[in-house]
Amino acid sequence: MNVENKTVLVIGTGISGIGAAKLLSRVQAKPVLFDTNEELQIDDIKNKLPEDIVAEVVVGTIPAEIEEKVSLVVISPGVPVDSPLVEIFRKKNIPIWGEIELAYQFAKGKVLAVTGTNGKTTTTSLLGQIMQDYFKSVYVVGNIGNPYTDIALETKENSVTVAEISSFQLETIHAFKPTVSAILNITPDHLNRHHTMENYITVKEAIASNQTAQDTCVLNYEDDYTHAFGLQTKASVIYFSTKRVLEKGIYLSGEDIYLADGAAAPEKLMNIHSMKLIGTHNVENAMAAIAMAYSFGVPMENIIRTVQTFKAVEHRIEFVATKKGVDYYNDSKGTNPDAAIKGIQAMCKPTILIGGGYDKQNEYDEWIDSFDGKVKYLILIGQTKEKIADCARRHGFTDIIFAENLKEVMQICEEKAQPGDAVLLSPACASWGMFPNYEIRGKMFKEFVNNIKE
Repeated sequence: MNVENKTVLVIGTGISGIGAAKLLSRVQAKPVLFDTNEELQIDDIKNKLPEDIVAEVVVGTIPAEIEEKVSLVVISPGVPVDSPLVEIFRKKNIPIWGEIELAYQFAKGKVLAVTGTNGKTTTTSLLGQIMQDYFKSVYVVGNIGNPYTDIALETKENSVTVAEISSFQLETIHAFKPTVSAILNITPDHLNRHHTMENYITVKEAIASNQTAQDTCVLNYEDDYTHAFGLQTKASVIYFSTKRVLEKGIYLSGEDIYLADGAAAPEKLMNIHSMKLIGTHNVENAMAAIAMAYSFGVPMENIIRTVQTFKAVEHRIEFVATKKGVDYYNDSKGTNPDAAIKGIQAMCKPTILIGGGYDKQNEYDEWIDSFDGKVKYLILIGQTKEKIADCARRHGFTDIIFAENLKEVMQICEEKAQPGDAVLLSPACASWGMFPNYEIRGKMFKEFVNNIKE
């Protein structure tokens, strides 16, 4: 689509919206940055833009004269695709793109894209590092915090872009086609946005919707949804598994990762204890990254070298410090029950668990069941604390403490934790309502931990 001299409405003035406006201005479009929050100051939004960027800024409601000129709408991930505002333009048959689609339309080179309910950031970061260690022109973008639109015009034909793609971003793709994609897993999440599990699954699978047999889709053999999708997608499939030997794919046997091509004898790649990442979920993440890089043509010896030196991503079962004999772990990125289960499974000490936050309409039964005798106390905060507590009691867990804020949580942890224990922030909930995002929640937790006096 040629956007030169055309009015493009960008809904949302956060990182994605600002990135979209910058790109549109640089390709000679006429971006209009819009936010429904009429309390925002227009000058504050304009100050987010570089001086060379020309964009109109509107808050509150869209003037009729602008609405009539709009040729394209670009929505930020936080804007629901079924919102009344978006519906107005959809009924006019005006294209609705997201930031990922906009960037893809102007970017060059090849794309490797990762989605899944959990493990996206670790897998994307690891894959990005593998690519950066081998290729000269590599960008790591998307839901990981770096807008694709910021670098799209810098890319060249030999560039490799590694992208973390959320379900919100996949709702608004059209032509987006990665050379290699991966769906790590699909478990219930964001049902307040997608409404049904079927919708959520369909959106996740969209990452491979434009792929052909010349492209590759890496899938988790042990996830029922991704396993089934491997039988439907047009892309060439590589499975990975931590639970069984595969005739073709990447699998874990004992403590070793193997590659099987279906012809020659399986090749032992590495022992999992040679990695700095811990936990079965990280073995899955590593196998997915290995499969993606290998299918893209990176030599296996280069891949393994990077995997063995790669360190855990911030906020994902991140060791913070040992204070008074107690180990503190920051798993603020555990924003849903399945991710938080991985956090508990990685613990090997009696654990004081910090949970609760924004209610995404998830259920917590499996999370509570995963405690498996490890959790000494469950300290709950946020909107979901009563809901989680009720669930825990139904499952026979009663060592529950309520707190009003993170400062109070840390005081309770200091009182209750004994030398040899672990304290794990793994909330099983989003941070909204108490914190701007999970990163701020994690950073505050780390600050509190580091300020504990020995």
